[in-house]
Amino acid sequence: MQLITSCLATLAACIGFSILFNLRGSGILLASLGGVIGWAVYLTTAMTGSDLLQSFLATIAITAYAEVMARMKKTPVTAFLIVSLLPLVPGSGIYYTMRYFVSGDTARFIDSGLHTLAIAGSLAIGILPVFSIVRLVSRFKNRRAATNGLS
Repeated sequence: MQLITSCLATLAACIGFSILFNLRGSGILLASLGGVIGWAVYLTTAMTGSDLLQSFLATIAITAYAEVMARMKKTPVTAFLIVSLLPLVPGSGIYYTMRYFVSGDTARFIDSGLHTLAIAGSLAIGILPVFSIVRLVSRFKNRRAATNGLS
């Protein structure tokens, strides 16, 4: 039940950000569904015990979804990717990092800051494999089409 409630809250938040980012029509719901998919993957991989791995796996799922939707809707991938990644952004980590900095708690500031950076890094690294695979497949198809066209 908590998974469903959490995913519905994620859907609502992503719809709000979709509107904020000027997505229109079905793009709003499709981009928001990407956020729900990512959040569901994040929550269901909690047994790994590593929020870095959870973020990485959720980002891979989101990026694959964004690539497919972008091709289906003939829209830039970033339109889906940015909104879909928002639930994974380490907002509380950023908040606590700044809180520890302002309060002068250097040890906790460094610990929280490094962990927040690691999560952000896992998001970035999670995008890379999917983009790389899509790019390789695209190049292969283009070369194959060019070779077949010359024969």
